Amino acid sequence: MVSYPLPKFYFDISVVDLDLNDELTGGFTEVSGLDVETEPLEYRAGNMPQFSKLKKAGMQKYSNLTLKRGVFKGVNVFYNWWNSAVKAADTTAYHRNMTINLKNESGEVVMTWTVTNAFPIKVQSTDLKADANEIAIESMELAIESLTMTNA
Repeated sequence: MVSYPLPKFYFDISVVDLDLNDELTGGFTEVSGLDVETEPLEYRAGNMPQFSKLKKAGMQKYSNLTLKRGVFKGVNVFYNWWNSAVKAADTTAYHRNMTINLKNESGEVVMTWTVTNAFPIKVQSTDLKADANEIAIESMELAIESLTMTNA
C-alpha cells in the first residue's frame, strides 16, 4: 500500500463553551503556532571534572496560536471574545479549551491538537486596499497553557 503525506488544508476547529453563539466554531483559513519546545536547564557543580555543564529537560514553552478566517457581515466574534476577556474582573472566565482536527480526503480525523486554556491577546482586522481582489481576512492571537497532539 502506498502512503502519502497528509494534506494540510482540510481541518476544523471547535472551541469549548465559548458563549458567543458558537460563531467561532467552523471554517478557518489558517492556524499557526502549533508547536512546543523544552527549555534546557544547565547545571555545573563546582567539583565536576568536566569543564562543561550538564543539561536536563526543563519547562515546556508553548507558542501563541494564530487563527485566521474570512470576515462576515454581522459576525464580530474575535473582537467580542477579546473585548470581554480584557474587561472582565476575572479574566480566567474567558479561557477556553479548543480542539483542532486535521482530516484526510474522506473527512476522517487523523490528527487532533488539544489546546488548554486559550485566551485572546490580539485581534487584527483585515487590511483595506482599493486595488485588491481578495477576501477580507481577520486574525486573532491566543495565548495557551498547554498543547497535546494525538494521531488517530
